[in-house]
Amino acid sequence: QLQLVESGGGLVQPGGSLRLSCVVSGSNLDRYAIGWFRQAPGKEREGVSCISSSGRSTDYADSVKDRFTISRDNAKNTMYLQMNSLKPEDTAVYFCAVTLKLFGRCWIDPPSYDSWGQGTQVTVSS
Repeated sequence: QLQLVESGGGLVQPGGSLRLSCVVSGSNLDRYAIGWFRQAPGKEREGVSCISSSGRSTDYADSVKDRFTISRDNAKNTMYLQMNSLKPEDTAVYFCAVTLKLFGRCWIDPPSYDSWGQGTQVTVSS
């Protein structure tokens, strides 16, 4: 039913910045909690950040706190992840996801999300 499409990934040097976008189609976004996740080759998918349906609550993994910022624009059915001060360990495929299971609450555990994008590659390297 829902389709999510990420964009904005690419190759950047350590210390650089990227802004990821995710456009959601098939439903109004305002009732969904939103999350960003990432997965490196051979590694488990991990939560990066989430934002509640109201936009008033956010959460971040300790590894990205104070470097990444999540936001949403319900009028455009779009969610964003601003990534600053990027490190090589941030290299991964980044996924956006949404869910109604949390009733609008913000959690960054992957099993709570049931609609996923296909991912966009972020590579941080010298």
